[in-house]
Amino acid sequence: MNQKNLELCKGLVKSNYVDQAIQGTSQFNKIIESLLIHRRLPEIGYSDKVIELILNEISMMDSNNFIENIGVGEREGRIYSSLVEKRHYGFSHGIGRSGDITEQQPKAAGSSLIQKLVHYLVLDAMRIAGLESQAASTCLLLPMATGMTLSLAMMTLKQKSQSNARYVIWPRIDQKSCLKSIVTAGLIPIVIENKLEGDMIRTDLDAIKSKIIELGPSNILCVFSTTSCFAPRAPDRIVEISQLCKEHNIGHIINNAYGLQCSKILHAISQSCKLGRVDAYIQSTDKNFMVPVGGAIISGPNKVFIEDIAKNYPGRANSSPILDVFITLLSMGKSGWSGLLKERKELLVYFQDQLGKLANEFNEKLLSTINENKISFAFSLKNFSSNKNEQQLESELNNNNNNNNDYSPSMLGSQLFSRSCSGARVIDLSKNKKAIVGGLEFNYYGSHIDGYPTSYLTVACAIGVTKSEIDKFIQRLSKLLKK
Repeated sequence: MNQKNLELCKGLVKSNYVDQAIQGTSQFNKIIESLLIHRRLPEIGYSDKVIELILNEISMMDSNNFIENIGVGEREGRIYSSLVEKRHYGFSHGIGRSGDITEQQPKAAGSSLIQKLVHYLVLDAMRIAGLESQAASTCLLLPMATGMTLSLAMMTLKQKSQSNARYVIWPRIDQKSCLKSIVTAGLIPIVIENKLEGDMIRTDLDAIKSKIIELGPSNILCVFSTTSCFAPRAPDRIVEISQLCKEHNIGHIINNAYGLQCSKILHAISQSCKLGRVDAYIQSTDKNFMVPVGGAIISGPNKVFIEDIAKNYPGRANSSPILDVFITLLSMGKSGWSGLLKERKELLVYFQDQLGKLANEFNEKLLSTINENKISFAFSLKNFSSNKNEQQLESELNNNNNNNNDYSPSMLGSQLFSRSCSGARVIDLSKNKKAIVGGLEFNYYGSHIDGYPTSYLTVACAIGVTKSEIDKFIQRLSKLLKK
């Protein structure tokens, strides 16, 4: 109720009771006022009730929710199902207009307000996580997964390029959507094989330099680097790559899919933006903010380029992924977000210690990658090999009839999954797994390199994981290895 209506209530209810109610409603109004003025994460996350009040209040600003609205156009935000309407809190117009994904809609003042606010909240969250202001001058939240967002960024870079450059230099990362994003953008990937340094798979900077000279800088649109990856691959040397790109006037797009949760990666991105060239870095909303799949964040030091990407998005867009992030960040607040980041760092050390003990118990090795890869671990499987097929081994294992020390590394992955351990990946290098992706053939696909010396199991310590989950995983993995 507004102030006038509350005063009118005094003719029906005792004045002192109404005055108490006015104090209560003013507290809610102060919350909205603070959000609109400061445009940052609240210190303490809001309750679900407060967030729903905010959403219902803002959704009343969209024309489809006007009480006396008469819609005579082809797109009036009508919703048939009441369940769908509740799920979306009445926001049905989406975001943007046909010429610009960030342009405000006359029918959707509320949706436009949510879109503006969520960009400020995301930037605040990124800075709290460790990004310097220069590296996060602006951001764009899109309702597309990371791969398609990477394609849009590269297509925009191509559109703005003054040359006919079509090559994208890409240090090998065995993740299909990365390569497909280059091909989908109509560009030609130039694969740079990685090199082995101890246990780690690392960027071959000399190979990148040689390829730049061979192809000619004017023919290269960008270098497409990766920060978050599965051990034993380490994040690309993005600071050195950014300096190369600046030196040769070549674009630089960074796939930072789940890197927002890692301060070491964010420091490297900040340094890259300061010392070299970074056009954009892209991260997933689901992997970093624990929301459903379907959104990505584009950011970078060049505000004009991010705006160009927004203008290059064709048509309006679904606002659901944006609404998910808005709700989640208000629920977390600064303390919740900071607490999750701190907890992940602490559990990283604990997870590493527990895996190391387990590796020693089975004469295996926790591969030495933690100095560079602060999210993922790799556990060697050098003592697991077999001449039998997986069906035979599965049958023997399930019947407790495997007495010949006869194992298959790849079987371990399926056995973990059947024991409700998701996300663990087994890279079985006893056989050469070939794959064709984007028209290119790769050997030992999944390992990011040809000829890694041992098969291995890789797991991640990602944001949101708990100590209880780690303990249960270690117990189940130990029991399975013993069988």
